[in-house]
Amino acid sequence: MSTILDDLLEFVAEATTPFHAVSAMSLRLKAAGFQSWDGLSEYDFTPGQGYFVTRNDSSIIAFRVGDQPLSQGARLVGAHTDSPNLSVKPNPLKLRHGVAQLAVDVYGGALLNPWFDRDLSLAGRLSFVTLEGQLKSELIDFKRPIAVVPSLAIHLDREANSQRSINPQRDILPLLMGVDDDTTLDFKALLATELGQQHPEYEGIEVLDFELSFYDTQAPALTGFNRDFIASARLDNLLSCYVGLSALIDAISTQWSFLICTDHEEVGSASTAGALGPMLTDVLKALSLDDRAERAARNRSLMMSVDNAHAIHPNFSDKHDENHGPLLNHGPVIKINRNQRYATSGEGAALTRLLAERAGVPVQTFVVRTDLGCGSTIGPITAAETGIPTIDIGVPTLAMHSIRELAGAKDPDFLKQLLVAFYNRVA
Repeated sequence: MSTILDDLLEFVAEATTPFHAVSAMSLRLKAAGFQSWDGLSEYDFTPGQGYFVTRNDSSIIAFRVGDQPLSQGARLVGAHTDSPNLSVKPNPLKLRHGVAQLAVDVYGGALLNPWFDRDLSLAGRLSFVTLEGQLKSELIDFKRPIAVVPSLAIHLDREANSQRSINPQRDILPLLMGVDDDTTLDFKALLATELGQQHPEYEGIEVLDFELSFYDTQAPALTGFNRDFIASARLDNLLSCYVGLSALIDAISTQWSFLICTDHEEVGSASTAGALGPMLTDVLKALSLDDRAERAARNRSLMMSVDNAHAIHPNFSDKHDENHGPLLNHGPVIKINRNQRYATSGEGAALTRLLAERAGVPVQTFVVRTDLGCGSTIGPITAAETGIPTIDIGVPTLAMHSIRELAGAKDPDFLKQLLVAFYNRVA
């Protein structure tokens, strides 16, 4: 197993929510010598030094300062920290038929069937009042199975294997615990107790609100007879976040290099912490001498938007255009859509092919079938918001948006080599 796979699996297991992803990335950046910056303070940035800034605890921009002014341009890699999931509603408790359940919203385009009969845990961010009366937030992760969404037995639904559909309001409420007829529960009190156990300094506090998501407790793993595949939740798009992070840390470029990992891509990116928000432009403005220099930086920069691509499914090969079916373990995919669902231009694709050739990395191409709709990424959004030419690429993946996705074990290394070459301006 390569070093990148070891830490990739560990990272994805840690990053159970976008908040935890940013926390895990921050720790790795600090270990690599990057310094935290609040994005506002005057700072004496040192050439060659790395820095990072976060927003909403769920988005992060890391960068290494170049030898030349930023107005000479930068290389940027973008990804997103969020993944489809079941998100807990504000007043979630339902006590009925001897069990306590939690009502959930479906965040993003989740594939719902795989959420049944899984050992689920809960993680996210709590907001509370400290014993001193201060409003504060802290991350929480139960890290153990605490809930399950049981399937309806086939005896009660004989057409389950042919016609079952899922009503998200009714069918996917996780069971939290057994209860008696006279049981009373306070969900926020349960959260406060758990917070006090995980962070003893907050024992006895009052939880005011929360942002919590369920996740599958099954650990990421290498699978397949020869360990050819990575099976894990949240590969879309934590795989890209981690590989981009690893490439930024290892790149030896003397140029300005950025990694931008934003939240809320799965729901359109329209938030303060999303790609439609001002985070990237705020950072570029703060790092530039004036407005003219900031415009020059954007005009002379180039970005790779890195998000997973649809590998050809051997059981459903007709879902792909016959000349554009990416294979697992055959390298990163250049994603092209002439209707601008992806931002790749012909020039961008050519540069990517040249980078890959010089780095000794195989690359593939994905174009969606003409009679199917095409998904999108932060690529077109960032290009439109900043004017920075953008190329959409990604690792081929199966079961995208499932609770457990599948990627090739070789592809993260291929992707890292390509991104290091991009940062180092090999082409």
